[in-house]
Amino acid sequence: MLIPVVHGQVAKYSNDFLAIGVGARSLGMANAYVAVSDDVTSTYWNPAGLTNMSSEIQIGLMHSEYFAGVAKYDYGAFSMKIDSMSSFGVSIIRFGIDDIPNTTDLYDDQGNINYDRITTFSAADYAMTFSYARKSKIKGLSYGGNVKIIYRQIGSFAKAYGFGLDAGVQYYLKKWRFAAMGRDITSTFNAWTYNLSKDMKEVFEATGNDIPDNSLELTLPRILLGAARHFIISKSITSMVEIDLDVTFDGKRNTLIKSNPISIDARIGTEFGYKDIVFLRGGINNFQTETDFGGKKSMTFQPNIGVGIKIKKIVSIDYALTDIGDQSIALYSNVFSLRVDLGAKTNN
Repeated sequence: MLIPVVHGQVAKYSNDFLAIGVGARSLGMANAYVAVSDDVTSTYWNPAGLTNMSSEIQIGLMHSEYFAGVAKYDYGAFSMKIDSMSSFGVSIIRFGIDDIPNTTDLYDDQGNINYDRITTFSAADYAMTFSYARKSKIKGLSYGGNVKIIYRQIGSFAKAYGFGLDAGVQYYLKKWRFAAMGRDITSTFNAWTYNLSKDMKEVFEATGNDIPDNSLELTLPRILLGAARHFIISKSITSMVEIDLDVTFDGKRNTLIKSNPISIDARIGTEFGYKDIVFLRGGINNFQTETDFGGKKSMTFQPNIGVGIKIKKIVSIDYALTDIGDQSIALYSNVFSLRVDLGAKTNN
């Protein structure tokens, strides 16, 4: 019996589809959201925020597309109050590219091109999250955690199963909100297995590509720190401002503060509300240093805007335009999301 050899490796951008963000409200605020998060999207941003939902039950949906519609990102979530002190939620994310042509069998046994032999496959990443949150005996303090199950597939050629844990806290102090979110706190793993036919292996060898081995891919922890403040501008107009720091420990990245092994990126977001019905949002993130052909360095950033509307405090429709004017090298996208509040309203 053959025993597959499994190699372990730390991949800096492993499971990076889980770093894109969910919810048009948060994306319009440049993902500065770990402290503000108080709705169903807290299953992603900070599970502690589930204790501060405005209703007993919430349902959230989001869809966005990247690379001119080639890649599609979908998110759905459900959250519910268990009692006055605790809540739970479940969410699922899919990021995939479908209908990819498979030309490995383009030539028949006689060496002739036969386009009928072209098939298609999908490359898709899935993540399902189970969340639980509870209010502490300390007034204003909530805590929560996520259990993540990950499945990644590249046609019938490769697949991976993964598992990870997140933990977060939020603290409300008058008009201030503070938060910390630890993602992949025990390191998240993906166990990859490959199923390549003999013909495909021959193609790999003929084209100078390495034949992949079964492997274990590790995602190191990261910490998000956030502080937000609520402002009452007038009887009808309010605002919220948040600043987040994204701290990674997997080596030097092109971020605002870069070192080895710790790098720190910043996010700044704001939201203006009118009578808790209409909202205008904006923010900047993704600070990077770019070098042109002349060797001159410059700082780039990603600007984002968004709008939202609440209908009878039951349905919230949000829109975000990320990377306005293609200012940075980040992905540009139009993002739409929907949130439905069901059951009785809650007082937090």
